[in-house]
Amino acid sequence: MRFSPQFLDDLKARLSVSEVVGRRVKLKKAGREWKGLSPFQQEKTPSFFVNDEKQAWFDFSSGKNGSIFDFVMLTEGVDFPEAVERLAAMAGVALPVQTQESARQEQRRKSLYDVMELAANYFADNLASRAGARARGYLADRAIMPGTQVKFRLGYASNERYALKEYLGKHGVPVPDMIEAGLLSAGPDIPVPFDKFRDRVMFPITDLRGRVIAFGGRALEKDVAAKYLNSPETPLFHKGDNLYNHAPARKAAHDGGAVIVVEGYVDVIALVTAGFPATVAPLGTALTEAQLQHLWKMADEPILCFDGDRAGQKAAYRAADLALPHLKPGKSLRFALLPEGQDPDDLARAGGRLAVEEVIRAARPLADMLWAREAEGGMFATPERRAALEARINELSNGIRDEIVRKHYRQDLTDRLRAAFAPQGGFGGGYGGGFG
Repeated sequence: MRFSPQFLDDLKARLSVSEVVGRRVKLKKAGREWKGLSPFQQEKTPSFFVNDEKQAWFDFSSGKNGSIFDFVMLTEGVDFPEAVERLAAMAGVALPVQTQESARQEQRRKSLYDVMELAANYFADNLASRAGARARGYLADRAIMPGTQVKFRLGYASNERYALKEYLGKHGVPVPDMIEAGLLSAGPDIPVPFDKFRDRVMFPITDLRGRVIAFGGRALEKDVAAKYLNSPETPLFHKGDNLYNHAPARKAAHDGGAVIVVEGYVDVIALVTAGFPATVAPLGTALTEAQLQHLWKMADEPILCFDGDRAGQKAAYRAADLALPHLKPGKSLRFALLPEGQDPDDLARAGGRLAVEEVIRAARPLADMLWAREAEGGMFATPERRAALEARINELSNGIRDEIVRKHYRQDLTDRLRAAFAPQGGFGGGYGGGFG
């Protein structure tokens, strides 16, 4: 069976090398790498190393090295297709069905990458031109300097209805390709497809290999229907599976940077500029399970940094609920809530790195966030209300799938309940009941 590069890349993105190797080799953290005893030679001093950033392992005692596919083939004695099958099962990914249609789609994706690269270059050239003066002014007001604009490949979509369409057409791109890439607005009620992004600052979104797969556009006019507009779902782009700044952040996390999750493109750029290069953001949606798994491959406890308002607090609680069933030993989240009325961009511009570090250091564990939502500020003076809180806490604990983590959460929350309902507790009145 032939597997597309896209499918193999997806498997490597979902499974870290240390995760695959760790099933057979006892690994210990060694700086930016992992080390262990060779599975191919008998040895007393570890000479086997795993580098998740490079997506590779190295065995200096035997001279062997390779990817997760090579490791499974060598340690389990299977050929490449079976190694892929076993790793797909480990990742919970269905094997692709090879048909003429799937081969056509793979070739189609390759051509769409070229289309998106052309579009990104066009937008970047626009930003640097006379037409991009207003967009450059907006970026300067947000303290995004020219060097940063180049680093993030920022651009500008002019206000003309067919500018990008005509540019791509001159480069031989068919209109159906432009539509499939999500660059044109089209449909039964649109006689002539036109540019989807107009008069917007453009933020290219890339995959883990650095290829442009989508765009986010920030409107310059105030009275538009959507301040931010993202690319639609395409063969290249599924917004719930990607993170903004994912590839650079993954490398920065490997180099020891704290993984921070914020809500928007400008927030990411502000924190990266302030010295936090492992910062990412979801793409116009609440955090998804797929994005959460990406984060846990970069760090054991990513820090979610939300705006200091009611909406930011709600987003934090949604993320806590999302993560709870998927917690595993050592894998959790921390939550950094900003001062009221501030977002990460405001904080970084006003106070720089030190202000951000202060907020990050004060990040609260997931268990604290759950307890705060359920108990802090509540009135529990009656047995019925205390019983309702206990029932809710038990419900949250029971939602954790991992048995070990569930046990410890149940104990932690039970201890909090006991302390809160003790005669000297802050809820008022005594409580002599037990918790199971």
